[in-house]
Amino acid sequence: MRPRGSGQQLEERRRRAVALLAKGLQPVEVAQQLGVDRRSVRRWKAAYRKRGEAALRACPAPGRPCRLDAKAQKRLVRLLLKGARAAGFATELWTCPRVARLIETQFGVHYHVDHVGRLLHGLGFSPQKPQRRALERDEAAIAHWIKHDWPRIKKKPRG
Repeated sequence: MRPRGSGQQLEERRRRAVALLAKGLQPVEVAQQLGVDRRSVRRWKAAYRKRGEAALRACPAPGRPCRLDAKAQKRLVRLLLKGARAAGFATELWTCPRVARLIETQFGVHYHVDHVGRLLHGLGFSPQKPQRRALERDEAAIAHWIKHDWPRIKKKPRG
């Protein structure tokens, strides 16, 4: 799994680790200071010895690049935050098929429904289950019951 942070941040962390090792610190101490595993520090040290500065450089992320550029992704986030009703759906519930349809209509890019979840996760969204509530629910009556009836029928602790 790729660690958090941009390629530049990860590269800078590796360079700091090598600099601390050059000062005479042990890999365990360097790992504690940087908040990484000691085995990573040893791996970086071995790579630096073998290939020099090139071993510390950031590598491009593997895999196919996203079909939505950064500007389109920001626009997609704004559209999602406006709500599903604003996008023309009957309810406020966002589902992967709905998001895929939104992406296709707004950006002209087809995403398979199974991959929309990964895209949303990358944008900082997480799956949520909507609360199931009856349409006939009366919030005022519930508040009244909790305030007046519930204390009367609630069991009291034994003294």
